[in-house]
Amino acid sequence: MTQRQRKLVGIILTIIYIPVYSLLAMVLGVRLAVDKGKFVELIYFAVAGTAWLPLEMAIIRWMSRPD
Repeated sequence: MTQRQRKLVGIILTIIYIPVYSLLAMVLGVRLAVDKGKFVELIYFAVAGTAWLPLEMAIIRWMSRPD
């Protein structure tokens, strides 16, 4: 697979992954963290807000590999 093809696949994965992850994190946050106190909400949304990064960084690293 060429770098150009990997970039196309990576962009499509990113466009799908980020909105789906965000919606799932919000639904899970409403079920788990809301009404448990502001501190629990803060911790949950801080963790959920950064948990998407490792997979996205792996996708970007894969996309930018040379041919």
